[in-house]
Amino acid sequence: MPQTANPSKTDLSSAPPVDEPRLSLTEHAVLGLLAEGPSHGFAISKELGPEGPVGRVLTVRRSLTYRALDRLVDIEFAEPMHREPGDAGPLRVIHRITPTGRRHLKLWLARPVAHIRDMRIEFQLKLALLSRSGKSPRDLIESQRIALQPTLTALDGQVESPPDHVELWRHHSAAAAAAYLDHLLKLSADDRL
Repeated sequence: MPQTANPSKTDLSSAPPVDEPRLSLTEHAVLGLLAEGPSHGFAISKELGPEGPVGRVLTVRRSLTYRALDRLVDIEFAEPMHREPGDAGPLRVIHRITPTGRRHLKLWLARPVAHIRDMRIEFQLKLALLSRSGKSPRDLIESQRIALQPTLTALDGQVESPPDHVELWRHHSAAAAAAYLDHLLKLSADDRL
């Protein structure tokens, strides 16, 4: 399904601005969960655990969740609010997202991923966080389709004879990505996503 470029969407780059801190996917996941409301590291780590709703996209060990939270505080994307008693352990530090962190998250959630391979985790994480926030993923999906179009076009029908296993994988991955994005667009147009 061909897409027309929307000027407001084509301005989005797959890379953050130069002066913006680079965050890992774990740090973005923690920031996205903090955007839902103040929380503490243990609660965030449960969301990112293997049985957690975001953990099914990106599973993160508890120690890495706390490390990500510390980094977000260091770069002033999050801040501690207060301490409260834990269930059976030490005091819990409740954190919240800062306005700077919220701006960064908004830009990151709108920015399409750079490569088809990034759709497996990063794009899925963005969809999960958008869904949890109640925001429509349609703009991201459309931007993603536009951003990947040159790659999809280049790989369309480019299978050597006899096929090289790597090129064959790239061809099928590109076709699957295009079909997936088209399906997501249809679901979002019908308000089923």
